[in-house]
Amino acid sequence: MAAHRARRWSLGGLVLLLSTAVAAAFALITTGPSADRADAAPAALTWSDEFNGAAGSAPDASKWTLETGGSGNGNHELQYYRNSRDNAALDGNGNLVITARKNTDTGLQCWYGTCQYTSARLNTAKTFTQAYGHFEARIKVPRGQGMWPAFWMLGNDLGTAGWPNSGEIDIMENVGHEPGTVHGTIHGPGYSGGSGVGAAYTLPGGKSFADDFHVFAVDWSPQSITWSVDGTAYQTRTPADVGGNKWVYDHPFFLILNLAVGGDWPGSPNAGTAFPQTMTIDYVRVSATGGDSGNGGTTRTGAIKGIGGMCVDVAGASSADETPIQLHNCTGVDAQKWTLGSDGTVRALGKCLDVRAASTADGAPVQLYTCNGTKAQRWAYTSAHDLTNIGADKCLDAVGNSSADGTRLQIWTCTGAANQKWTVG
Repeated sequence: MAAHRARRWSLGGLVLLLSTAVAAAFALITTGPSADRADAAPAALTWSDEFNGAAGSAPDASKWTLETGGSGNGNHELQYYRNSRDNAALDGNGNLVITARKNTDTGLQCWYGTCQYTSARLNTAKTFTQAYGHFEARIKVPRGQGMWPAFWMLGNDLGTAGWPNSGEIDIMENVGHEPGTVHGTIHGPGYSGGSGVGAAYTLPGGKSFADDFHVFAVDWSPQSITWSVDGTAYQTRTPADVGGNKWVYDHPFFLILNLAVGGDWPGSPNAGTAFPQTMTIDYVRVSATGGDSGNGGTTRTGAIKGIGGMCVDVAGASSADETPIQLHNCTGVDAQKWTLGSDGTVRALGKCLDVRAASTADGAPVQLYTCNGTKAQRWAYTSAHDLTNIGADKCLDAVGNSSADGTRLQIWTCTGAANQKWTVG
């Protein structure tokens, strides 16, 4: 598994983040773990690159930043990352091709001296981040000892929190000496590097990933991350899997594509490794699933119904701050019309569903309050029909498991009970 390496961020990437304000994107999700991507809710695309363009053209600079340098990235990698079309360019057939080559420029210096190889690493730190959703890419990996292609993500607070506190989600890594196997891993405080938490997926019948394109994906929700290959899920990780350490997957991450050469995990190329080697990417797509496709997939509006078919209601139809939220017979009034927004808010009467005093305790009441952008007002709606508060990591809950008119709502540890299940629209 990817625990064989120490870290994946580079000094250049860290400086980039320290000097860049990275925008948080979509917090609304309506997906969760599934056995097969085909069973998931319809995807509402939030970002993509199809790599359509003329052969030899550079990757879209409005979407990708190419990193540079030969620091070894903490793993004793051998390549120098260049911002060059020799190492990253479109092929004219709808693909991005990252090419690792033997270096001929004696002026390129790596951590060990004159660089032996060049390659490319691209990220979206300046241009796109997102918390939660479905992230996938269709990729054909290179082959040969010493090759190390990856599709992965880092937290947008890397420049302030540092690694591994900012979190890392490795969607796909392959090392050349395991041609039929890929790895999916998370790294965070107390479970990074050699202690990363993950699993491997191996193709049946002795096939190699370099023989064809494959789709690598994660479905990420507040309570879990599920990895899949070609639509088949092979592992799910939850906060229970990180040994009591902090689950740091509660904020936006940015995307990374790279092809490393050598390093502590894959080892160096040998005489049987041919160059150049290529990592070919057909597309990268990100979605917040289950959205209203008529509005870009970023919002949903309607009644929120819970236990007994009762509606989530603003008490007295008041728009005053601190108005309690309750269950009520569904009447279709504005006090029962909620909008789940792309920013993770749940709104009615022009204000936000809020956890009183930003509490994270079981039993903390929810209320209507002026929208202020805090985590107490950010919610994630999952395919399990939980409505989870991001700040507390707890579920919207009807007090006392009651469906009576006037039953107040609160947050509570997610149990899967009927009084925590909600439908929208």
